Amino acid sequence: MQPAPTAADAPRDVAGAAPATGPVDAQLLAQFAVHLSAQRGLSAHTVRAYAGDLEHLSAFAAAAGRRALDEIDLGVLRAWLAAMAAESLSRATLARRGAAARTFFAWAQRTGRLAVDPALRLASARASLTLPTVLGVEAAAQLLDVARTRADDDDPIHLRDWAALELLYATGARVGEIAGADVDDVDLDQRLIRLVGKGDKERMVPFGVPAARATTQWLDRGRPRLVVAGSGPALLLGRRGHRADQRQLREVSHQVAALAGVDDVAPHALRHSAATHLLAGGSDLRSVQEVLGHATLATTQRYTHVSAERLRTSFQQAHPRA
Repeated sequence: MQPAPTAADAPRDVAGAAPATGPVDAQLLAQFAVHLSAQRGLSAHTVRAYAGDLEHLSAFAAAAGRRALDEIDLGVLRAWLAAMAAESLSRATLARRGAAARTFFAWAQRTGRLAVDPALRLASARASLTLPTVLGVEAAAQLLDVARTRADDDDPIHLRDWAALELLYATGARVGEIAGADVDDVDLDQRLIRLVGKGDKERMVPFGVPAARATTQWLDRGRPRLVVAGSGPALLLGRRGHRADQRQLREVSHQVAALAGVDDVAPHALRHSAATHLLAGGSDLRSVQEVLGHATLATTQRYTHVSAERLRTSFQQAHPRA
């Protein structure tokens, strides 16, 4: 049996090691990618991330003299994670790479490519709990008021921006979900929008009167002036008439935040804010999970930490015996 590699066996700059000829070859990666996308329903982003993680593992194993897939054992996997920890990679990255390895080797063993799953007992770092950026209720209202006032000039892009920000905050949607929405996904009478989230999972999310008003103005006065032959069914359009992408909507969020004089916010901060404000307003955790499209309740529960932290801060500032 070969001795388990150590951090010293890692390729230089292990945090960004280039793929090398190793035990996880391109053909095997391609087959695994098909499994992840077709059978597991994972997003293209996650599939790419897992493939990159396994290329990194393959380079590490090859540098340690392990050239065959069945030569990667638990010792190699632990040494791989330890080497990355020594390079000060974030706990979130370590957690994802551990998950990629466990998923890959379980698949390889299940499909007969390996007799034994070496990652069965692999433990990896839990992603650290970081409290997301959250706008206060007043700051969120100020941001959206500026977006509404900005749209008074009747510029179709400003009308689109107003609708986009209102929908992001009202629904707690991911920016990619709003960018990918079509006109027919919006029911203004019922004030519902169909969103397609991770793993192509669909959900119906309600929105309020302000978002309905902004969306109506965009559909009536803004979108018709930007439509071109290639617009298709896209709800939100760019200046040239094609579907607005995530980058454009992120820029909008930063621009309007600057005009409003509030903390610089990305669209995801509006998602965090919506979740936190729903919980603070009395919504139950399960309902917020459904609105956000979280696969597990544990992901939603971090917003209870945000609310508790804000309550603690308020208590310490205000109570005479804090």
